[in-house]
Amino acid sequence: MIRSREGASGPATVGLAFLLAVSSARAEEEAETPHSSEERPEALTGQSGTESAPAGTSLEETRAESAPASEAQPRLGEVSDAPPRPADAPRPADAPPKRADASKAPADAPKASSPASFADHFFSRIKVRGYTQFRFNHPTTNPNLVNLQGDRSIGGPSELFVRRARLVLYGDIHPLIYIYLQPDFATTTDDGLHFIQWRDWYFDLSAPGKEFRLRIGQSKIPFGFENLQSSGNRLPFDRSDALNSAVTNERDLGLFLYWAPIAIRERFDHLVKSGLKGSGDYGAVGLGLYNGQGSNKADLNDNKHVVGRVSYPFLFGEQFVEIGGGGYVGRFIVNKDETVDGPDESWDARGNLALTIYPQPFGFQAEYNIGVSPELTDIREESSGPEPVFGGTVREKLLHGGYAMLSFKVDHTVLGTFMPYVRGHYYEGARKFETNAPHYSVRELEVGFEWQPVRMLEFTAAFAAAERTVPSFPYQQEEAQFGRFQLQMNY
Repeated sequence: MIRSREGASGPATVGLAFLLAVSSARAEEEAETPHSSEERPEALTGQSGTESAPAGTSLEETRAESAPASEAQPRLGEVSDAPPRPADAPRPADAPPKRADASKAPADAPKASSPASFADHFFSRIKVRGYTQFRFNHPTTNPNLVNLQGDRSIGGPSELFVRRARLVLYGDIHPLIYIYLQPDFATTTDDGLHFIQWRDWYFDLSAPGKEFRLRIGQSKIPFGFENLQSSGNRLPFDRSDALNSAVTNERDLGLFLYWAPIAIRERFDHLVKSGLKGSGDYGAVGLGLYNGQGSNKADLNDNKHVVGRVSYPFLFGEQFVEIGGGGYVGRFIVNKDETVDGPDESWDARGNLALTIYPQPFGFQAEYNIGVSPELTDIREESSGPEPVFGGTVREKLLHGGYAMLSFKVDHTVLGTFMPYVRGHYYEGARKFETNAPHYSVRELEVGFEWQPVRMLEFTAAFAAAERTVPSFPYQQEEAQFGRFQLQMNY
């Protein structure tokens, strides 16, 4: 091993250099970062006539794009080519116009064009962003414990893999039309890894003022708080089974109407961009009709699921608090084996309540839902052998479950932002999207932390102790403990 004259080892020197680099990057980032909307109360109050942007679009970006060119300012990270103007120099509008020298103008000089309209060059209004999550799972104490709806790598061998690789195209292609397209390049199936699949593919039609939005396409179903949080913005590695079992991949194809006053839309936007882990702008009130069989799946009946949600964020002293609730109802068709009987379709309905106290610095988040769903009952073994055949009956059964999480935000440190957390959740009910809709009994406790040295980089580590039902006959319970690590790149 090569050592320096002082006797310091190579890894120690590299570690010290890394910490110094993080500290320097944080200092440069904070110097470039504009004041947050916590320091600008006007960003939250919402004045009459202010313009609101759709979900995923900054209201300030909307205002900046609509400002006249004479008032345009260089964006963060850009350098203006114009030299500084002395204080006593006349403003450009007051300066006498310069006469063009026709002799110096080239014969083929293009004529000055008028500002491009939305319709002429809609692609110039499209923005691109995304994130990638690299994960490493430490071997569990029991390889029989798996989670098919969440992280499919749990229970398998220790491996480094890509959990999500998202690329988002979004923007206003018209003053009242907003598009949002998000494919995932790391979808996991039974056949392999890294398949491309739709996640979101929709557009919003807004009324003048943008308080009302009509959303058409595949998008997240407005049910719950955690389901609506972006996976790139959530503290725990996976969503809780209690809420996530309602809608596969949290999405479906449908028609949705959202409403929120301008001030509340600005507040939803602030709760995400300030690092407080908000769920995004899905309106103070949301209503919708959707197929009900899950994302990227064809509808199997004439019945549509109906969903409704109300959520309101407010200031309690200096702490942001959000209270919400809602529910859905529809008829669902279970994929059944030939030996399993039951009705062709069953009632599928849930209601939920959510409370979020945003981490300033202490945070608390909890949700609970209860409902009715088709579930496999009366399980019986039809024949024994190396591969036993079983049967049963699908009936409508009660389900319930929820979670609670405590968090703490340590901000503005030399090394970045730290957010330790602890979450416990349970679920008793069916997994309707799995074959035969078997009953699941889940108990899980997760302890971890997130470290964000700079805005583009996040590192999360967690340890979990879990008990889950195996998703195959005879559906026995399994227990395990495991550790997970994740590196997320935001771009």
